[in-house]
Parts: sequence; C-alpha cells; structure tokens
Amino acid sequence: MDDQLTLCEDNLSCPICCDIFRDPVTLKCSHSFCQECLQKYWKDLEVLLCPVCRKNCSSEEPTLSLAFKSLCESLKRTNRAFQPDQQLCPLHEEKLKLFCFDDKQPICVICHTSKKHKNHVCSPIEEAVEDLKKEMENGISDINQSLNILKKTKHDLENMATHIETQAQSAELQIIQDFEKCYQFLRKEEEAKLVALREEKEQKHRDLDSRIERVHGEITTLSETVDRVKIQMESDDILFLQNYYSNPERLKCSTPKSEDLSGALINMAKYVYPLNHELWLQSFYPVCSMTLDPNTASPKLIIADNLTSLTYTEEKQTVPDNPERFHIGVLGSNGFTAGRHSWDVEVGDNDNWTLGVVRQSIKRKQYLEMQPDSGLWSIRFTRGKHRAGVKASTEFNVAKRPTVIRVLLDYEHGEVSFSDPSANMTLYSFTDMFTEKLFPYFNTTSLKCPLRLFPLTVGKS
Repeated sequence: MDDQLTLCEDNLSCPICCDIFRDPVTLKCSHSFCQECLQKYWKDLEVLLCPVCRKNCSSEEPTLSLAFKSLCESLKRTNRAFQPDQQLCPLHEEKLKLFCFDDKQPICVICHTSKKHKNHVCSPIEEAVEDLKKEMENGISDINQSLNILKKTKHDLENMATHIETQAQSAELQIIQDFEKCYQFLRKEEEAKLVALREEKEQKHRDLDSRIERVHGEITTLSETVDRVKIQMESDDILFLQNYYSNPERLKCSTPKSEDLSGALINMAKYVYPLNHELWLQSFYPVCSMTLDPNTASPKLIIADNLTSLTYTEEKQTVPDNPERFHIGVLGSNGFTAGRHSWDVEVGDNDNWTLGVVRQSIKRKQYLEMQPDSGLWSIRFTRGKHRAGVKASTEFNVAKRPTVIRVLLDYEHGEVSFSDPSANMTLYSFTDMFTEKLFPYFNTTSLKCPLRLFPLTVGKS
C-alpha cells in the first residue's frame, strides 16, 4: 500500500514545489502545476514559458481541472489516514491544546472534560512548554556548574602533575650534585635513592593520570548530556513534550566531590634529607637535624640549599595549592609526638621572621593567629622588636640581638623554649599540654637575608 501511495504522489506532484498539486492547472503542452506555483514562476518573466518544456505560453492558457483537483485532495486524505497529524488528538481528532501533567501527555479540550482526565492538573500547551523548558534550563545550569567544578579539578590535577615533574627534576639534580662530592663510597646509596625517587614520581603520575582520565570522562559525559538536552529543546513542542519524560534521569547530576590531594606531591625531604648518619660523617657536609618541607611552603617562600635555606620573594611563585601548603610560612620536614628535639636557625640581619612549632591540624589556608589557642607557639622579630605569641602579644627585651635562635621542644613536659645559644640565654618559654603531632614552623617576609637551618645533634625521640 505504501508503494502505491508513493507512486500516486509521484504522478500527482507539482514539478515546481514537488508536493501534491494544490488547485492544479494544465498548460497546452500538457504539463500541470499548482496554480500558485505557476504564477510565482511567471512573476518575474517577460516572456511566459512552461517551467518544464520551456514552450511559450499565454496568461489565459492555464486551465483548472476540477477532476484533477478532486483526485489530489483524495490522495491527501488518504495520506492523512495513514499518517495521522501529530497536532491532532488520536481519539477525538481535535487539536491538541492542553498538557496533562498527571498523565504527562498533550490532550485536546474534549479529553480534558472526560473521566480519564477528571481532576488532573492541566495547562495550555504553550505554558507547559515554557515551564518545562525552564525546568530543563535549571538542570542545564546545575550540569554546567558541575562541569566547571570538574574542569577546575582537572586543571588542578594537571598543574599538580607538572609540579611533580619539576620537583622530581630538582630533587634529582640535588641528589646528583651531592653524590658527586662523595661518589665512591655513596654510589650504592645514590642509585637506591634515585630509583626510589623515580618510582615514586611514576606512581604519583599514574595516580594523577588515573584521576585526570576519570574526571575527563565525567566532563565528556556531562557535555554530551548538555548537547542532547539542547537538541531536544529545539525540537517541535509536541515532540518535545512527548519525549520529555522518556528519560527522567537525564538531568540528574550529583555535585562532584573535591579531589583529596593530600599526599599527592613527592616527599622531597625523603630524598634530599641527608643520608645515613654514619655515611654523612665521612662526607663533606655536616648533618642538619632539620630540613624544610617545600610541599608546605607559602608561594612567596623559596626553599634552597638542601632544603635548609628560606628566602622571601615579593613575586608569588606558581605552585599547586595542595592541602599541605600554608598560606603563610613553611613547616619542617619532621613532626614529633614524643621526646626532646632542638634545631638552630640563623636569623642574621633578617628583620622580619617568625619561629616556633604548630599543631598538625592547624588551618593552613589562612593567616595564623600568633597564639597557642590557635595551635601556634612562636616568637617573632619585626619592626626592631622581639615578641612572643600569646593572646596579648608580649614584647620581651634582649640585651643583644641574637643572630642564631635555638628552638627546643620537650613534648612530654609540654615545653617550647627559644634561646640564644651563643649567650646561653633563654629568650622565652611556653608551657602547655600537647595532644597531637607538632611540626617546626618558619616564616620570613624580609628581603635582607634568608633564614638558615644549622647542624645540630637531635635529642632522643
């Protein structure tokens, strides 16, 4: 039957508009056209021609055939019977003007008064489309928000991967330089550390690559969802409403969780920290009991000289904003939960520094309050005065400005003290009760000279 309809349509189609004839007319050359199509075709012609055979015609020539017209209208009715109008109600053949939210389908006015839709919530088609499109726009907004979060996460992960590469290169260069000075008896130790560094670097990269690939996949999925929804929104109103509830899960999107990047960077101190104590007694470098952890350093602090030198710079460095990093200051590489520990810091002519210890749980992404209640036990030198960090900042007098500060932590006795080792004089002491791991804390905002860690024998831990 479909083939017969197609054949009829081919024989009863206007050569100009390629549709079934509307008010068909016939020229003397026997070619037929829609009356309107022929007049439009002749409109700009000085000499009237047949659109098919190009023979000359006159304006009186087109002849209207009522039988031909009746045949074409009959074919149109037959087509409508086989291809129902989507704008009409299939039950009542009335125009679809309402949308039933209970049954989630377009209905006509007769349907609305029927028992099937009694007490159902209905609204005009136009209003329903407007409301549902607003709902979809809100869904797209939520998805775009999730996309932005995922894109930022992907960007942060990629920056982390780049920084890990820089760290690995820096650590490898430092390792090679150190081992060159005592290469003969440290060859085995050097190779072991380089292998460990490279393995950790590769592991860090594998972990980050996996995270980046997963986030990229989520971005692709959400992007494709947005594209599909946008295409659906551009479709015919009725088709849009008929398809709207076919996939109710399409706009549901949980907000991506922030990536936990703790421990993502390379543990620099593990590789740059001086090697086995007995081996280093034979080498050219003195043993330093404490080094700085660059993964915790503020972007305006530069760590150098085997992780023992701290320099302030006014230009903010490009480093990952990993969870361990402080907004201000830097931690020592070792944390303590027991024992007595001390380290010496050369302050020299530095005119703005802070030294002390902090709790591991201290908030790192904000300015630190210089007092024990916030988790910081410290002293500071600024504007030519020494101050201790307590609730009311306490100034203490020093007969002679020290160039080296010794920090002593006695965990069990709850004591943190600061002294001038050259004068054998205590500058200030805190007494408290410690309940979690404590880390050495350092900071400077002076451009005069860096802070430097001095070699010192560590007490028992």
